[in-house]
Amino acid sequence: MKDKDAQGLQDSLGERTILVIDDSEAVRTALDVLLSMHGARVVGADSAAAGLDALAREPVDLVIQDMNFRREATSGEEGVALFRQVREQYPDLPVILLTAWTHLETAVELVKAGASDYVAKPWDNARLLTTVRNLLDLQAARAENRAIRRRRALARSELATRFDLKGLVYESEAMHALVSTAARVAHADVPVLITGPNGAGKEVIADVIQANSAVKSGPYVKVNVGALPDALMEAELFGTEAGAFTGARARIGRFEAADGGTIFLDELGNLSAQGQAKLLRVLQTGEYERLGSNTTRRTRARVIAATNASLPQLIADGKFREDLLYRLNVIELEVPPLAQRQEDILPLARHFLEPGFAFAPDAPRALARYHWPGNVRELRNAIHRACLLSVDNVVTAKSLALPASPEPADGSHVDRETIERALLVADGVVAHAARDLGLSRQALYRRMEKLGLKTPVDPGRTATHG
Repeated sequence: MKDKDAQGLQDSLGERTILVIDDSEAVRTALDVLLSMHGARVVGADSAAAGLDALAREPVDLVIQDMNFRREATSGEEGVALFRQVREQYPDLPVILLTAWTHLETAVELVKAGASDYVAKPWDNARLLTTVRNLLDLQAARAENRAIRRRRALARSELATRFDLKGLVYESEAMHALVSTAARVAHADVPVLITGPNGAGKEVIADVIQANSAVKSGPYVKVNVGALPDALMEAELFGTEAGAFTGARARIGRFEAADGGTIFLDELGNLSAQGQAKLLRVLQTGEYERLGSNTTRRTRARVIAATNASLPQLIADGKFREDLLYRLNVIELEVPPLAQRQEDILPLARHFLEPGFAFAPDAPRALARYHWPGNVRELRNAIHRACLLSVDNVVTAKSLALPASPEPADGSHVDRETIERALLVADGVVAHAARDLGLSRQALYRRMEKLGLKTPVDPGRTATHG
């Protein structure tokens, strides 16, 4: 064995406790010698009952168990019963089955039921060590992942006790950082620019800022600038005087209505050149005039703007004022697309699910596999549509009716983090991870090799032992 591999085994197995349950003393001794050589602590048990006692007595990191515990027994039923007990009592504990060829079909079924892997007797030492190493590494990664999720949940809880988050649902680190920043800058009396794609949640971030601002008790006026015709833009934002144009009556504008509170200007990139000039003046001086009036008015409205457009590109194209951008982006918050925060997909989907409805097992996989070009808005609409089309209040992948992903079948679009997360969810079973990613098993293996990821031992491959 190469020095690098030996060091890797020592790092993975060192100070880890492995329970070997087998009625053969020779098997227990052989595994004790093999695993101890690489730093593992091995505990032996000669029966199912002794194995369960050992599990109850001390922490164990991995179990290697036989399928029979009496010489006259050959059915494998004892091993099945033991595995089910271990699985029920210790659902996160990795279990490797030691099986004879006569038990191969049973072992495969147990892997489908949650066993980590199976190894045929007589085993290949190198392959067994690789299997043990990968499972222990995976277990450590899962434990770290759980710890990260706990820390994130605690951080979200602490943030929610300090600020009004308007019921915002998220789990991703990217959204937590964004929401934390939005809540903390809310009290600052400066303009905020929120960027991001359509449907990503820019308005919700604006709501969080307003709800935690110094003017939260004041009016909150929302304007979809993109929906206003150029001819009405000035009148809508700044108001009109009677007689300003044929049939015009005196009416206040949105800035006047928002005085002492917050005005949210959505789709700002669509604002006309004249509207940009007047908005710049308001931001600089707080002053404006109604359409058709020479009387200067003042507003104390806090401005929050949002856009899905690239304002620097619009500036380069001569369609947006550079000085206005500098006035607006004193604080700039970027909302990432849903495809870049996959941890948020399932929590949001459950949030949008109508009362009394549930997901079928294939629905979460379909949701995680889809790329969501329409972001959170598309997800919400998809869940509502699926509830209408579902049978017996169960949302399935079929009722979701998500379009086929245009992503390449070779997996070149899948990054390292996504693969690692899929393997954790699938308990290291490559076939299950590949299915969840919408790839063939071979494509996933090739992608993992290209990214330098360690390859878990696949049950389909370990069947060649012996």
